[in-house]
Amino acid sequence: MSTHILGVSAYYHDSAACLIRDCHIIAAAQEERFTRKKFDARFPAHAIRYCLQRGGNGQAESDGGVLLKSTTG
Repeated sequence: MSTHILGVSAYYHDSAACLIRDCHIIAAAQEERFTRKKFDARFPAHAIRYCLQRGGNGQAESDGGVLLKSTTG
């Protein structure tokens, strides 16, 4: 059985998401790739959707998640 982890970096310089399956990076993307806004710090909804689609996962199939956000401000 595979382990799926979704990593999210949000609310700070260059928001992004990454999907890891059994210690291997399956997909990763920065939000600015989809919004065309340089240094986009918003929640990376587009990047998350891309990673889940690329990995063939639905939200219910993820085993865990990690959120990194700015500790300043």
